Amino acid sequence: MNVNIRNIKEEDAGAFLELCLRLDRETEFMLLEPGERMITPEEQRQKITALLAADDSMIFVAEMDGQLVGYLGAYGSSYRRNRHSAYLVLGILQTYSGKGVGTALFTELHRWAEARNLHRLELTVMAHNAAAIALYKKTGFEIEGFKKDSIRLGDKFIDELYMAKLLA
Repeated sequence: MNVNIRNIKEEDAGAFLELCLRLDRETEFMLLEPGERMITPEEQRQKITALLAADDSMIFVAEMDGQLVGYLGAYGSSYRRNRHSAYLVLGILQTYSGKGVGTALFTELHRWAEARNLHRLELTVMAHNAAAIALYKKTGFEIEGFKKDSIRLGDKFIDELYMAKLLA
């Protein structure tokens, strides 16, 4: 499968918003429920513009046949005490899951993080999301802890795992 991984651009705003809306509908592993994401394409463009103006954050998009099929967001901090770390959010359309898209996104993320001398990459994942946990472990992440009853999914509470990877 030939996937192109690149930094998001302002002109991706509409396609990125549609990707996120589709992920909201397609999987319960993302934070937002269907219909909960209330943002216009112009507001999305403004968020991308602000993100691109900062040196501590980036969204990497996975593109196939001119369509966005996944993304990996890295969100840093401007505070001195945690400037060395970034929080990650990953979303991949179900059709493309298990086909190397996630691995390709993490490869690009690692290049970006090392160029910025980041030391820590961190994320949370629902404890029953075995495919994501396997991807994170494959790319060097380790489980650091648990968030009990962190997510409410229908009438059930779901635990999340804290996972992180320390860079050189």
